Amino acid sequence: MRAARLYGTADLRVADEPPPAAAAGQSLVRVTAVGICGSDLHWYSEGAIGDARLTRPLVPGHEGAGEIADGPRRGERVAIDPAVPCERCRACRDGYRNLCYHLDFSGHGTTDGMMRELMPWPSHLLHPLPDRVSDAGGALLEPLGVALWALDLGHVPFAGSVAVVGAGPIGLLLIQLLRAAGASRIVAAEPLAHRRAAAAAWGADEVVTPRDDVAGCGADVAFELAGNDDAVRVAFESVRPGGRVVLGGIPDSDTTTFRASLARRKGLTIAMVRRMNEVYPRAIDLAARGVVALDPLVSARTPLTDAARAFAAAERRTGLKAIIVP
Repeated sequence: MRAARLYGTADLRVADEPPPAAAAGQSLVRVTAVGICGSDLHWYSEGAIGDARLTRPLVPGHEGAGEIADGPRRGERVAIDPAVPCERCRACRDGYRNLCYHLDFSGHGTTDGMMRELMPWPSHLLHPLPDRVSDAGGALLEPLGVALWALDLGHVPFAGSVAVVGAGPIGLLLIQLLRAAGASRIVAAEPLAHRRAAAAAWGADEVVTPRDDVAGCGADVAFELAGNDDAVRVAFESVRPGGRVVLGGIPDSDTTTFRASLARRKGLTIAMVRRMNEVYPRAIDLAARGVVALDPLVSARTPLTDAARAFAAAERRTGLKAIIVP
């Protein structure tokens, strides 16, 4: 079995390894598609994400689909939910499994992820993938789930106005969800021209750069999905007094800075996105019904043997979503 392991900053190696075995309650999955996420790029470029540090060679990847390779469900195509909550802590008992104190997450910390040919995973976290959803689309269900959870946290009023700051894959998926949810006006702010074009194509009414004056947007809700202080500034400036800002980007420095006076004078409510919470069935249903388009976001497909090249290209952000095909 081949697997890609990250040994250090920009040190991703593909090698043969003994095939893993499934433990009790697990199924062995033959991985068919894995997305490269912005958080994977943090691991690749920094050897860390937030306060988590690379402590051993790690198989990255948490956006994936595959086919069950053993047991009674053998041959079933599935989307892989990357989060394994403990189900015992206060957060889990309160229904916030994405905030679990003891969460195991694919491709994070000491939990090997999906960039390998075979992986064992809890069977109950392998969701049947409808025929209408491709393997690449199955890999995009995780970022769709994050976008859906961000939308839940945003409490966007029906026919409300929204600003989306950052038009990477999650931002573009959020724009599609907002359009389907009845938003009256969507303003997207993005520095990269090809992503501004994608935002317009997928439903943004107005597309601007972060340098443009957005103070007059008067958005009910602003979503920040870029992970830098400039994006946070744009989000805060774009929203109306009494509005809401949802912060979903992950900053390189593990620090987010904003002008307290601006937030205070506007009386803003700030919500933070932590992955997603119990939204996979809804995400699968939206994809199966064609409410959101997943496959068109894929700009590159690369075999596992060329994973290092795919990461280097994704780091340059020349496309939209890069997929590894084990």
